[in-house]
Amino acid sequence: MNSVLPASASLIPVLILTLILLAFGTVIIVGTSLLGPKNKKNNRAQMMPYECGIPGIDTTDSKISIKFYLTAILFILFDIEIIFMYPWAIKFMDSIKDGTGGYMLGAMGLFVVLFVVGLVWEVKSKALDWN
Repeated sequence: MNSVLPASASLIPVLILTLILLAFGTVIIVGTSLLGPKNKKNNRAQMMPYECGIPGIDTTDSKISIKFYLTAILFILFDIEIIFMYPWAIKFMDSIKDGTGGYMLGAMGLFVVLFVVGLVWEVKSKALDWN
């Protein structure tokens, strides 16, 4: 017996999981605000960092170059794009047998084009130049 479910019935587990996740997130946020410690004394001495008896100095400038953050963000972005290519490569042979290989190849081709456009933009905007 092969039962075919309507398209709306296949979304019910996704909706249930979404509701569970929203409820869990709400419980965590409300629970921590109710059960967590309350900081009622907000004076300047408590808010200053304590380093071996030396008074803390508030500085507004950062000694770390923004290039480090930009490099990290770009690395994560391109790393995640490469990670998406691995499952596609695994399923591509199955999609050829199913007759949807052209669609899968086109979708990955568009993905690679977007990837290369991002890479060209990164090089042209000199995002990784340290000068």
